Order: sequence, then C-alpha cells, then structure tokens
Amino acid sequence: MNKKELQAEILRLKKEKDICILAHAYQDHELWEVADYMGDSFGLSIQAQKAEQKNVIMCGVRFMAETVKTLAPEKHVYLANADAGCPMAQQMTREDVLKMKEQYPDHIVCAYINTTADLKRAVDVIVTSSSAPKIIGNLPDEKILFVPDPNLGGWIAKQMPEKSFAFFDGGCPSHMMITAEDVAEARRLHPEAEILVHPECVAEVTELADYAGSTTGIMKYAKESSGKEFVIGTENSIVEHLRIECPEKTFYPLSEKCVCDNMRITTLEDVYGCIMGTAGEEILLSPQEIEESRRPIDRMIELGG
Repeated sequence: MNKKELQAEILRLKKEKDICILAHAYQDHELWEVADYMGDSFGLSIQAQKAEQKNVIMCGVRFMAETVKTLAPEKHVYLANADAGCPMAQQMTREDVLKMKEQYPDHIVCAYINTTADLKRAVDVIVTSSSAPKIIGNLPDEKILFVPDPNLGGWIAKQMPEKSFAFFDGGCPSHMMITAEDVAEARRLHPEAEILVHPECVAEVTELADYAGSTTGIMKYAKESSGKEFVIGTENSIVEHLRIECPEKTFYPLSEKCVCDNMRITTLEDVYGCIMGTAGEEILLSPQEIEESRRPIDRMIELGG
C-alpha cells in the first residue's frame, strides 16, 4: 500500500476495532492525519479519558502512553512503537528521587510530566511546561526540588524569586543542542522574524528569545501573531506542522539539530501493525502503580484549577 492507501486503511480499521489514535505534536504530519487528537502529552491523556473508544494507540513515547494508562486505567493502551522512549524520562529513576529527597528533606518534590510512571510514584506534584509556573506558584511551599530538567526548572525559578529551587542534572538532549550562537545567527539571517523557543532549551537561549513556552504555546503564538516570519526553537516537526497550517507565514528552524529520533521512530506502518496485533506494545500498570503515579497528577489538576 502507498501512504494514502495505508492511511485510508488505518482510518477504516480504527472505527471497526474501536480505537482512538493519539499523536503527539512532535509526530510527523502523516500521523496527525490519521489521529483523533493531536497535542502535548497531558492534553492527549485528558482526551483519552474522554474518548468513547475502549482502545487507545499512542503515537509518541513510552512515558506518554503510561500517563494515558494512569488516567484511563479501564482502557487498553498501546504504544505504537515499543522502542519509542524518552532520553530525559530515562535519566532518572524512582530510587534517584528517593535519594535526593534525603538530601533535601524540607523540599516539596515537583516532577516534569516527561518522567516514567514509576518515578511519579515518588513525587508530590507533576507539572507540564505550560502549567508549571501556575502550579508551582500555587504551592504553599517555598522550597522546590524540581526534576529532572534543570532548564525548564530554571526558567520557572526566574519567574518566582520568592521560592528557592534545587535541581537534578538532566535535560532534553534534543533541545540542549540549540545554542545562543544559533539565536545570533537566526537574528542575522532573519532580522524580521520572531524567535519562539521551548523552555527545555538552555537559559542562554530562552533569555534571547522573543517568546518561551510549551509546544502548544509556541504553535498558538505563531498562529495568532500578526507577524509573518518565525524562527522555531523546538523539535523541528513543529516547523513542518506550522508551514502546513499557516501557509501565509514563513517558518525557519532555529537549529537543524533539534530532532528527536525517539519521536520520529513511529511510522504509519507501526500504527497499522499495532492495530493488526503485529507491532507495538500494550502498556500494563498494576493497580498500585496507577494509584501512586496518579496522586501527583491529581495534585497538579487541583492546583491548576
């Protein structure tokens, strides 16, 4: 089958087999075209909760599928490509968190959603890149242990000097490929363009940008702005999506190096194979794992309003 035929077959089969397909924003556009919902990891989990279908296929990475299973435990949740992992989520374990809690016993532990379900069991609250300032700002605690991304954590810390932060030495390898020199070169090549970056970038980059925010925030800003040119400092699939969705505007990647191979590994063939039972992997979590990993997510929802 060619691409269009494969897409048509996936669309037919997902209705026949009662399947909801989720595609993260960093997936290729051809996967967006067969998905029921597109967005960030938490937004997709909420959509999975609401979906009528009893089966869910995640086109993303493992921690995203785990989050879906945590929030929709009654559903069968599948990761379209079983090898799709997140390097940042794998940088830190639950045991690492427990050791850091001993070092910082008077800190509340806040974890980025880009972490494993097992790690979430050891923390107090979860945040997303879009909700983090509001969630942490609403915490009564003044001392925050933020894991695993010190770049996102540092960006949050600068917005609330009344709190003190401790960090784990981790971060997103793809976003950390973007440098201040890339920003300077983008300014030289595209002087009329606004530079929009993700706070997973290093501080030297976010400080030089016109806007820093989540992936969905970047896309919303670009779509609603009266500007006509934008340099995008996040996974380069977002440049592709924006070029398709906003053909009247011009988009450039801030760095050609900002590519997440783990996100790009999932293909239409994987989705088809997952539907047919020849590819992918069902995500299985015990009732205890679900209960304990959901607790800090519920705390995020409570603090976020």
